[in-house]
Amino acid sequence: MLYRKNIYSWEGMLRIIVGLGLAGYCLFAVPGSMLNYVIAASGAGFAVTGLIGWCPMCAMVGRRLKEKGA
Repeated sequence: MLYRKNIYSWEGMLRIIVGLGLAGYCLFAVPGSMLNYVIAASGAGFAVTGLIGWCPMCAMVGRRLKEKGA
């Protein structure tokens, strides 16, 4: 694995749901504005971090998951 996961599985599922919901709402409920496309892209990025289990912003602040044996 090229990266160490830094978000919990429950948090990843929440990120996927919220990110896809935000992207879907901005693309289909209120389309037409450039700002909506930017917000939809950020929602999709939020969902991707949930899928892979690694968040670059969490890594920047030094967040790590607790080891199971510790």
